[in-house]
Amino acid sequence: MDAEDFPTPDVEVESIAPEALKDSIDAGEEITLLDARMGSDYEEWRIDGETVTSINVPYFAFLDDEIDADVLDQIPDDREVTVLCAKGGASEYVAGTLAEHGYDVDHLEDGMNGWASIYETVEVTGYDGAGTLLQYQRPSSGCLGYLLYDDGEAAIIDPLRAFTDRYLDDAEELGVDLRYALDTHVHADHISGVRDLDAAGVEGVIPAAAVDRGVTYADDLTTAEDGDTFAVGDAVIETVATPGHTTGMTSYLVDGSLLATGDGLFVESVARPDLEEGDDGAPDAARTLYESLQARVLTLPDDTLIGGAHFSDAAAPAEDGTYTASIGDLVAEMDALTMEEDAFVDLVLSDMPPRPANYEEIIATNLGQNAVDDEEAFTLELGPNNCAASQESLAGD
Repeated sequence: MDAEDFPTPDVEVESIAPEALKDSIDAGEEITLLDARMGSDYEEWRIDGETVTSINVPYFAFLDDEIDADVLDQIPDDREVTVLCAKGGASEYVAGTLAEHGYDVDHLEDGMNGWASIYETVEVTGYDGAGTLLQYQRPSSGCLGYLLYDDGEAAIIDPLRAFTDRYLDDAEELGVDLRYALDTHVHADHISGVRDLDAAGVEGVIPAAAVDRGVTYADDLTTAEDGDTFAVGDAVIETVATPGHTTGMTSYLVDGSLLATGDGLFVESVARPDLEEGDDGAPDAARTLYESLQARVLTLPDDTLIGGAHFSDAAAPAEDGTYTASIGDLVAEMDALTMEEDAFVDLVLSDMPPRPANYEEIIATNLGQNAVDDEEAFTLELGPNNCAASQESLAGD
C-alpha cells in the first residue's frame, strides 16, 4: 500500500521530525521504535543506537478490525513508542490505531525517507592545513563528504546529488565561492552530485583513471590525473591515485593534513574489491588495493588524518565527532594494515557483506549511462552503503 492509501486514523497522533529523533538518540535518551515496514526491509536497514529499542511488526498486522493480542503484546505499554515506516503513511495509521488502544505513541515524519534526508556538518578540528574543513555526515547510509574553505573559496569532495542545493546554500552562508566539486571514484551506493554542481557553475572534477569505465560525460568535466593540484584559497588539494576498490579510485590530500580516501580506507575497515570486477576479479583488485595502501597511503606521515567516504555502525567517531583517524592510530588498531600481501588478500575476501542495494543501477547512473529523476535517484540509494570489507575480520583484537 502507498502512504496515501492508508485511512486517516480517528485519533490524532503527534509526529516527530527526523532531526528531533536523531537529537534524542545522540543525547542518549531511551528510545523505543516500532518499525512497521516489511521484515526484509527492516533486516536490511533500520535505525539503531545504544539506547534504541527497535521492534518490527509489519503494518498489515494492524489492518484487521480486531488486532491479534499477540501483536499488541509485542508493544510496550509503559513508555512512549515512536512508529515509523517507509514514507510516513503507514506509521501514522498504525500509531493512530495503537492510540485507540491506549498506547502512548507518535510517528516519524516521512518515515525512513525523512531519516535519509538528515545531513549534518561537523568541523574536523584535527585538520591543521590552511582554512577550515567540515565533514558532511549522512547517518542513514553512513555517507561522508568534505567541504574545505579558505580565503573566500571552497571545494566539496564526494558530494551527493540529493544535497546539491545544500552545498550551494552552505557556501553562500559561509560567504565563499564553491569552486570545485570532486569525486573520488564512480560510486556504487549513492548518486554523485558532481554533475549537478557543475551545471550550477561549480567546476566538476572526476578522476581521469575512472573515465575508462565508460563515463559518458568526461568531456564536460575536469579530469584529475595523479599529482594534479587544486588551489582553494591558500590550501591545496592534491590528487593521489589509490586504485583497488575500483580501478579509478582516487584520494585527495587536503593541504597535507587529511587524506580523503573515498572508499579505499575507512576508520574501521578497508575497501571491498568486488564491486567493479565481480567475484572473479576481486583477488587481483585486492592486491592492487594492498599496493595502494602500502605505497600511497601508509607512506604519509603518521599524523595525517584519514577521512573515508563512509562509516558503518562499527566505526567510532573521534573526539570532535568526525569519522577521522590518524594513519598512526589506524596502523596500530587495524591488523589488515600490517599484514603481508597474501594474508591481506585472503582476509579481505573471506567475509564480505552483501553488495549495496541497487548498486548496478547506481553505477550506471553515475557513469551517465542511465538517467533517473531526483525522486528515483533518492530511492535508489536508500539503505546501507556496504562499500567496506567486513569490519569484524579486519580490526585488531
